[in-house]
Amino acid sequence: MFKKIFFQSLFAGILASIAGLIYNRIYLFATLADFSKVLNTGSIIGLNIMVCILAGMIYWILVKSLKKKGDILFGFLFSIISFACVMIPISISLPLKIQSPELFPGLGVPMVFFPVVAWFTIKPLFNLANIDI
Repeated sequence: MFKKIFFQSLFAGILASIAGLIYNRIYLFATLADFSKVLNTGSIIGLNIMVCILAGMIYWILVKSLKKKGDILFGFLFSIISFACVMIPISISLPLKIQSPELFPGLGVPMVFFPVVAWFTIKPLFNLANIDI
């Protein structure tokens, strides 16, 4: 079961990373605001994978200890924590060298939700009865 959850977390992290990189490019071309010194490709990939792997560990602990209620509790916790993390990109003080710092929340806030959206998108694929990793 741990192996299955690990791969689910890894694939969700990869999906969230791809979505983050695509959104980063779209935002750059739409606003011409370059935040690569604050939020670069490596940090987008690393944060998304790290968050999804951490979520997978928490999910495994909750499902192992609380069975079916753990799955429901994890859904609530992951969603609530994601909403709470919206404050992170809003409250960051950017260096004075960065042009148009007021546009940073428009880049960062949607990216906060990419791991939770990717997790819940990938989850049904790993819940199929015939998958045994």
